[in-house]
Formats: sequence, C-alpha cells, structure tokens
Amino acid sequence: MERIIEEIREDLSRRIAAAADRLADRIPAEDPAYAALLGRTELRERIHHDLRQTVEGLLRSSRGLPLDLTDARAVGSLRAEQGVPLTSVLRAHRRGGRLLWQSLTEAVTAHDRAALPRLLPGATALWDVLDQTADAMTESYRRTEAAHGERDRERRAALLDVLLGGPDGAAGADGVPEPAAQAAAAQLGLPERGRFTVVALAADAPGAPVPPVLPAGGTGAASAPRVLWRIRADGEIGLVELGHHPLESVRELLAPLGVRAGVGPVVEAPAELARARRLAALALRTAPESEGPRTALLDERLPAALVAAQTELAGRLRQVVLGPVLALPAEDRRTLLTTLGTWLACRGSTTDAAQRLYCHRNTVSNRLRRLEQLTGRSLSDPRHVVELALAHSAVLQHVGAGLPTRPVVPDPRASRTPGGTARRSPRRPA
Repeated sequence: MERIIEEIREDLSRRIAAAADRLADRIPAEDPAYAALLGRTELRERIHHDLRQTVEGLLRSSRGLPLDLTDARAVGSLRAEQGVPLTSVLRAHRRGGRLLWQSLTEAVTAHDRAALPRLLPGATALWDVLDQTADAMTESYRRTEAAHGERDRERRAALLDVLLGGPDGAAGADGVPEPAAQAAAAQLGLPERGRFTVVALAADAPGAPVPPVLPAGGTGAASAPRVLWRIRADGEIGLVELGHHPLESVRELLAPLGVRAGVGPVVEAPAELARARRLAALALRTAPESEGPRTALLDERLPAALVAAQTELAGRLRQVVLGPVLALPAEDRRTLLTTLGTWLACRGSTTDAAQRLYCHRNTVSNRLRRLEQLTGRSLSDPRHVVELALAHSAVLQHVGAGLPTRPVVPDPRASRTPGGTARRSPRRPA
C-alpha cells in the first residue's frame, strides 16, 4: 500500500484537491446548516486537510504505526464549540472517505491498471483509519458539548438566583433591582411584563419534577405553563411563567407528583419574583409534613401564613390559647386537637365532623365542650373561633405536636351518622 501511494502521490494530491472542491460544492445543498456555520472557503480547506490527513494515517497504518488523532480531536471540539451538529460532522467525514477511495482507484488506474488488485487490501485499512478518526472526533465533540451543557446549567442557575433573590433567597425588602432583574429575565427568555409565580417544593420531595411540569426548553403540551427549576439542598424552587393560565393550574401540575409545595402570589414583573419566592416558602410552611402531600397557595392560607411568619408569636399563641390542651396526656391531646381541626375544616358543622371522625355527633359535641372548658373560649364567639383556629394552625406547624400523620378523611363505605343537623357551635345560644 505504501509503495502504491508513493507511486501515485503527485496525481493523488491533484485528485484530492479536486475532490475537496466537489464536496465543498455539494455540502451546502445537502446540509445547509453545516455550510452556513463554516462558509464555503473554510469548508473546502477543512475537507482538503482532512483528506490529506487520512492519506497520512493510511501510510502510518501500513507501517504498523498508531494513528495520530490529535487533529481529529481538535476538529470534534471545534465543531461542538461552533454548534455544528455531530451528525453533520460525521456525514461529511464519511463522504470524504468515499471520495478519497474514489481518488485512489482513479489514480492507480491512470498509473497502472494492473496494479488495482494490489490496492484492494487497502480498503479495509482505509475504513479502519476513518473509523478511528470518527471515534476520536465523536468523543471530543461530546466531551466539549457536555462541558458546554454544564456551563449553561450553571449560567441559568446564576440567572435564576438573581431573579429569586440569591442562592438563599436573602434579597432585601426592596427585592432585586429592576435593571438586574430585567437583564436576567431577558437572558432566560422571560418577558419584561407578564404573569409569574414561584413554587417552593419541600426538601423531602421524592424527586425532581416530571412532565407536565417542564424545565426551560422542555417539550410538552402547549397548554402547560413554562417552569424554570432551581435545585438546592433545602428543596426545589420553580419560577413559573403563567401566561394566560390561572394560578390554580400550578396545583393541577404538581398534584400527580405527590409532593408538599407552596405557591406564592401572581406577580407581573421579574423584579417582584424575589418577594414571590419568600411568600412561596411561607406558603410551604403552612402545609406541614403531618398533613401529607399537598399544594398550598398562599392566597388561600393567609391566616396560617401569618402564624408561620411570626415564630415567636406563634409559640405564645399555642401556649396562651391551647396551653391547657397541650398539657393533657398525648392521647387526650391528640383527640381534642383532631376534633377541633376537623370541626374547623367542616366549617363548624358538628354533623359533618362526626362523619369524618367516624363517631356520633354527640361525641363531637362533648369533646368540643371540654375544649371550651379547658381554653376558656367559646366556639359560638367568632373572636374566640379565630383565636382557636390560629392557635390550631400554630400547633400543626410546630414539630412534635403529637397529631396524626395524615388528616382524617371520610370513608365512603361508612354509614352516615344518624340524626341531627349541622350547627355552627356545639352550644345552644343563650
């Protein structure tokens, strides 16, 4: 093989140059993206260089020497930097190999047709050189592409931190300066004005979100809001571009995931997202782990959010309002607090509370009367009901309250509690 190539080297060089011209003319029509990124002149020079490098590799292989793949690796990395698709790179490489073999056979035929049989064993060697070169380019391309992907992820995380008030959400009361927020939003493809909210997932969430909750650049139903996720050790934060979707659509998206989440209010400008993040975290605190997976919208849980925002006052509220109940043995405490919570959830209906608790309504009334006696507060007085409801919320948010790990839900198979009608208070009005 080496002797044949040396005999035809000059003619082969001319034919390779002509082949490079032909391929440079064909690629723009067959692969416009590749040609547009490189330009005809650069493309032709690169093809010509690659063909000559392949001939040198063929000579080294015939001498039993390893290939020098430095240039192939450099090309793979360069094409990844330029954004040329890997399929385009490999397609052009294979076309060059076919043209080189054609040039070889034509040159040998012109020089000495009888020498053609001596060229045939070189076909295997040529394709081996082309395969090794393609593998080197591919490996280098993917390594560079992965590095770019990591940089892009870090860049997006940094931009999200700008919008969301820093890695720990510690932006000042005035939020993020508007120019910085608008610049970060523009780089993330977000509009200057729109409808946004922020989602905070609990750190105990079982995993990253899955469709239909989508990261930037994801694909899915056109009706799904766009969500940009920022993953941190203390949980995940999602910046939601709502567009025309209602805020409740976020609950629908999160429901299949089985996670605890807090959702902030709707804001109209990127500069307001840091505040929305703080309020989303506050909303999450109103959905304690004892209540199981749920999505808490801040605007639906404002009283509980007030309690969560004031830790010291929440502690006083628990002690002052429900202190005597909290001092009871664990089983009694759990029974009274669960009954109060169920009665509140049933909007003061003793009958409905009894159905949820699987007991007679008189049992519920007796428990509530005992709670009134212990706390000195009447469930027929709206002001006292507010105090008890807020104190109960403070207990739910307090770790180690001794409440059930899941809220009580009615069993559809259970029979309805006989007798009685719904009342707003277990006491008869005076």
